[in-house]
Amino acid sequence: MYEGIVQDLIDELGKLPGIGPKSAQRIAFHLLDADDAAVRRLAEVLVKVKDTVRFCEVCGNVSAEDRCRICTDPRRSDEVICVVEESKDIVAIERIREFKGRYHVLGGAIDPIGGVGPGNLRITELMKRLGTGETTEVILALDPNIEGEATAAYLSRLLGPLEITVTRLASGLPVGGDLDYADEMTLGRAFLGRRSV
Repeated sequence: MYEGIVQDLIDELGKLPGIGPKSAQRIAFHLLDADDAAVRRLAEVLVKVKDTVRFCEVCGNVSAEDRCRICTDPRRSDEVICVVEESKDIVAIERIREFKGRYHVLGGAIDPIGGVGPGNLRITELMKRLGTGETTEVILALDPNIEGEATAAYLSRLLGPLEITVTRLASGLPVGGDLDYADEMTLGRAFLGRRSV
């Protein structure tokens, strides 16, 4: 729709997750209207992030060092490992300030349609970590969708022979939610995870 480099910018922005064509266009025109210094700062930060940020050699979390702050924290317990799909999931769990164990980032979930199989995930690295014998429980904190369920089922079968307790985060109805808005999977999970009051 637009000439040359402006359309290239819109196209590149549109490739970002959660950014559709309209949002890409709005961001592009915001950048065009912004002062030069702000745009250059953004470009410098993007380049610096790509040059300096890496993934933790132990858990796979984003880090500025070889090991992330959670893996180097001596107050954390090696007895419990919480398995998540992406680094952003660690941030969500850390916000509740309840979990004091370690993490393992898979780097996604099993998705045969999307071409993601177990070999594309950091499952081998997880098995090596569990081979030390220090871990007694693995918490599967995976998204409650088809891909997350498939990944949880695969990991449960894989971890079964290790004599490690494998648990899954409870899922069900959100606080303040209405039953008539709940989908079948969420409502089914709520019934399975019910507890006495």
